[in-house]
Amino acid sequence: MHPILGNLRRLAIYLLAWIPLTTVLTGVLRYSGGMDGTVAFTMAAPLCVVYAFICLGIWYLCKATPLESTSFSQLQLTHLLAAIVISGVWVLLAKALADVLTASSPSYVGLNVQVRKDYPLLFVSGFLLYLLAAAFHYVMLSQELSRLAEQREAKANLLARDSELKALKAQVNPHFLFNSLNSISALTSVDAKRARDMCILLADFLRSTLGLGEKTAIPISEELQLVRAFLAVEKVRFGQRLIVQEYVDPQALDCIVPPLLLQPLVENAINHGVSNLLEGGWIKLEIKHVGADLTMLVENNFDREAPSRPGTGTGLKNVRQRLEAKFGPRATLMLDNAGDIFRVEITLPAECVVTI
Repeated sequence: MHPILGNLRRLAIYLLAWIPLTTVLTGVLRYSGGMDGTVAFTMAAPLCVVYAFICLGIWYLCKATPLESTSFSQLQLTHLLAAIVISGVWVLLAKALADVLTASSPSYVGLNVQVRKDYPLLFVSGFLLYLLAAAFHYVMLSQELSRLAEQREAKANLLARDSELKALKAQVNPHFLFNSLNSISALTSVDAKRARDMCILLADFLRSTLGLGEKTAIPISEELQLVRAFLAVEKVRFGQRLIVQEYVDPQALDCIVPPLLLQPLVENAINHGVSNLLEGGWIKLEIKHVGADLTMLVENNFDREAPSRPGTGTGLKNVRQRLEAKFGPRATLMLDNAGDIFRVEITLPAECVVTI
């Protein structure tokens, strides 16, 4: 579809742009052709209106001979021939209009004879107007190509980001499963009943995550249910040694976040905090909705003197990469281990909906 004909606003602007051209042609016919001002305008106005629509067809010719892939000689020949043909048609239209006006009113007697003298002038004017229209359409095509290129780039970036999010999200469950199986393995030789309970809770947790594969975001309320299910598994292992403090702003429950965003942080708090403390430890989970931001805080106490447990660093790295892939610079992840408290704080745009 022609970019101007398919848009009424563009068509109106295009036709308005022909008003000064009509004024110029009126002046040319009046002063160079010797016509009366009213007669010159009567000739120029309909000719310019018709020629404006004829020039719209140049867009298809320009599209068929793009500047990027058409030789200069071919461009010259194509548009030279087209300009000659269209200018000739315009002269014929001027002749026909002059004949009609001459026959319709005594005021225009002799106009057809006078117009014959202006054929060269009309031909040159039509030729110049063709060149102007061709340049205009090439500019439009260039803008259209630029817009399409930007759309393709944006789509490619979106697909790449979506693929990255899926790849990063796929790392979460296997990572958690690996650690949980290690915990169950350790319990089997100590307390078979607790190991069995942990297997059941683990199955419940994994079942609740099965539907997350195709979701890019879930409500905070659902994310908290997943965290609580995870903690239920770990509480079987640690018993009274694991204390959880939870502070959640009710206004934040309908905000959406990438699924399984908090679970790796809570898992890190257990692996590198609670599990290294003989008397046990605590984990604090705080979620607040402040203005346009959603803040999620995970804190835990830890033994600074305890030897570091081996780990791949997948959890925090995964969370940071997922935030960067989805939100870019609009989201931040800050770490702080002052004293004997390790703190992870996430701030991201608060996007809230009632249903997903």
